[in-house]
Amino acid sequence: MSARPKVGLFVTCLVDLVRPQVGFAAVKLLEQAGCDVAVPEAQTCCGQPAWNAGADRDAKDIARAVIAAFEGFDYVVAPSGSCAGMIKRHYPEVFENDAEWLPRARALAQKTHELVSFLVDVRKVSTVPAKFAHKVCYHDSCSSLREMGVKAQPRALLGSVEGLALEELTDTQVCCGFGGLFSVKYPEISERMADDKIADACGTGADTLLAGDLGCLLHLAGRLKRESKTMAVRHVAEVLADMGGEKALGET
Repeated sequence: MSARPKVGLFVTCLVDLVRPQVGFAAVKLLEQAGCDVAVPEAQTCCGQPAWNAGADRDAKDIARAVIAAFEGFDYVVAPSGSCAGMIKRHYPEVFENDAEWLPRARALAQKTHELVSFLVDVRKVSTVPAKFAHKVCYHDSCSSLREMGVKAQPRALLGSVEGLALEELTDTQVCCGFGGLFSVKYPEISERMADDKIADACGTGADTLLAGDLGCLLHLAGRLKRESKTMAVRHVAEVLADMGGEKALGET
């Protein structure tokens, strides 16, 4: 590999369609970490909704397109533990009985990382030149925590942000209720879980809720708005990249 590794940024559907500035923040952080970053135009969804819904043929078609678009990079990085987890943990399952594509899926899986864990664990970033004078709490998404092993890494970098004070949630390992299709199939349960997570966040005294997965953030931001509760919601990459001055999720 070159001294400046070539990183393919997997932007994710939600970032592309709802919160593009998370993608710009990811590029900034990766470039600060000494990487050459490209965003393949051919990339699409990671295929997780199809895979979770049992649409295996569609999941395979999507996964093939992702593999073809990204296998030429030294690393694949996503600002989402959910999408990174799909590629890293589930692509080998998607092609379990496919002798042609399984090796390619495994090769891509081995070099796929969630953004903040890549910065800390691979690029050995320990500080960021960012300022954010707010009290924040951090939500660990299920996929980041359980599939990608992301917990200490965002906290380590947030600790270097000037002016930031981190207050921990009481139930850090409890789901927010989004869960992709779960929130569609079981809206009442999902709503209650979101309310419990929001109550936990508000109880910290923080004015800003951070996380590394936009699905969770949109879910919680929507519930906060419906309940008329004033707490800013941001992707952690925005704060680490010193882009916290932009409007938070849900702000108009």
